[in-house]
Amino acid sequence: MWKERESPLRIEKRFEFDQYSKISKFMEKIEKLCKEKDIYPNISFGKNFVSLSIFLDNKEISGKEKVFSMDIDKFYLED
Repeated sequence: MWKERESPLRIEKRFEFDQYSKISKFMEKIEKLCKEKDIYPNISFGKNFVSLSIFLDNKEISGKEKVFSMDIDKFYLED
């Protein structure tokens, strides 16, 4: 589940992986989605995780951002 945070307003989620090679594939899918949807989250990653933060322009998450976050969830479930 994506968590909503304040100051600045954003949604965040951490994705866990058992193999570093899966992170690379996940990041490739995210890169393509970012270009397609014109949304560019802050991304950090390590040996076994990827964390994303999507900063919101409005006071609530938009439909565009909801679809984007759901697409990322689907990528994660595919692996």
